[in-house]
Amino acid sequence: MGSLVTYQREEHCVRLDLDDGKLNILSPAMLAELHAALARAETEGVPLVLSGREGAFSAGFDLKVLRGGGSDAADLFLSGFRVAERLLSFPAPVIVVCTGHAIAMGLFVALAGDLRIGAAGRYRMTANEVAMGMTLPRTAIEICRHRLVPGLFDRVVLLSEVFSPEQALVAGMLDRLVTPEELDRAVDELIGSIAALDMAAHRNTKLRGRAGLLSALAEAIAADDNELRLAFG
Repeated sequence: MGSLVTYQREEHCVRLDLDDGKLNILSPAMLAELHAALARAETEGVPLVLSGREGAFSAGFDLKVLRGGGSDAADLFLSGFRVAERLLSFPAPVIVVCTGHAIAMGLFVALAGDLRIGAAGRYRMTANEVAMGMTLPRTAIEICRHRLVPGLFDRVVLLSEVFSPEQALVAGMLDRLVTPEELDRAVDELIGSIAALDMAAHRNTKLRGRAGLLSALAEAIAADDNELRLAFG
């Protein structure tokens, strides 16, 4: 699709690989490419595999843009929230391959996958907004409420606790954890089993099962966008 998001159509899936050569910062350019890739993938009728680069799934929003304020900052938030919304309503199964650090919006994008498999290692998974002096957006809270183990919700959302991949598995951030050497084979095995599902039944069940979440998410995105545009002037 571009220099930051690689699109590969395989027999049983579409693979999207995020790679900015560093920490996979969610910049305007990265998010624009990701939206375009998702729009194309939505028409393929096969599972989606969304991966980061070695050592980093994503470290979150581009802080230079956020610190610049104005409409650019508000647009960046909205674009990131919309990516999570698209993944949660994607018409085929979504496998997120968490190849390393998943921080702030990077974590929320990862949590939007239907199944998340991670690579073991010295990686951080955290919603660090409160630690950075920011009230967590409603959209992020809704995603965390949907995905996290209830007893660990406060530690993630209110206390900005940093989780290792092993701890993330317990918290509900990840569904499976393997060594980096086993990751490719494990993903291929998942694709083999998930691709056998009936895609129409999956889509309809997803939309039915997540109707409440998607409604709450739409309201949260609208409220967050309004609040952020006022805050950023």
